[in-house]
Amino acid sequence: MNAGKRRRIFERLRAANPHPTTELNYRTPFELLVAVILSAQATDKGVNKATALLFPVANTPQAILDLGLDGLKRYIRTIGLYNSKTENIIKTCRILVEQHGGKVPHDRAALEALPGVGRKTANVILNTAFGEPTMAVDTHIFRVANRTRLAPGKTPLAVEKKLLKVVPPEFLKDAHHWLILHGRYVCTARSPKCPECLIRDLCEYKGKTERQEAGSKRQVKTASAG
Repeated sequence: MNAGKRRRIFERLRAANPHPTTELNYRTPFELLVAVILSAQATDKGVNKATALLFPVANTPQAILDLGLDGLKRYIRTIGLYNSKTENIIKTCRILVEQHGGKVPHDRAALEALPGVGRKTANVILNTAFGEPTMAVDTHIFRVANRTRLAPGKTPLAVEKKLLKVVPPEFLKDAHHWLILHGRYVCTARSPKCPECLIRDLCEYKGKTERQEAGSKRQVKTASAG
């Protein structure tokens, strides 16, 4: 895919959604951190239901430490892997209180040192909470980047590095959200919605072209028969 196509892709995504953001509900960097930790192998909708009950009661590291393991579990037990997530959040809160003054650090190494926080989560925090032009490659972005040929790569890290290299700088801050939303609602893993995709003429997904041509031929044949 050439640079011109990439630019047009992001121009269209921006025109359709000028101010994209995460679908996780949060008001502070710490709330976002907790929500992202909870979102692993869980839906944003499910996380939002749990945090809607948790955050009014405890939305700071110290407040969650005061809840304790059992207290926190009561709020997040509807979320998958809640036992391990509870332990990670409690450990993370303790580190934030003891080493960072109760604040979420604006630093990749410090973020990745927190229990339950890997490169992807750190990138989400850096991008969404602090406005850095980073790229958190989840399954949606990995699929979209490879399927469209926007930034093909064999691993999430390879895709991340390629995207950071080829996405025009003016789009980098929001590209993470545009690609996630596109993968979540349009370029889905099964039965991607190619006919309604706003970048389908720029996309280089071979399967898309074949299916659409076949569909068009069937429609022409049916119309002729009628």
